[in-house]
Amino acid sequence: MPKAMQVLAALKRDGWVELRRSGSQRWLAKGEKRVTWAWHDGADLGNAAMAIIAREFGYTLDELRRL
Repeated sequence: MPKAMQVLAALKRDGWVELRRSGSQRWLAKGEKRVTWAWHDGADLGNAAMAIIAREFGYTLDELRRL
């Protein structure tokens, strides 16, 4: 089960940029798309959480897992 910080690092490698941060919330952007990341770094992300993140960021679940 991946940790939130691992998924966030993968998203950043794929071109997402952190615009600002307030506590555990981060605002990320890629092109014109803006998304709020509200997961604590050490949180375990199961299938349901990964599916939510994939949908919010415009990936399929398989694409997100391959990042």
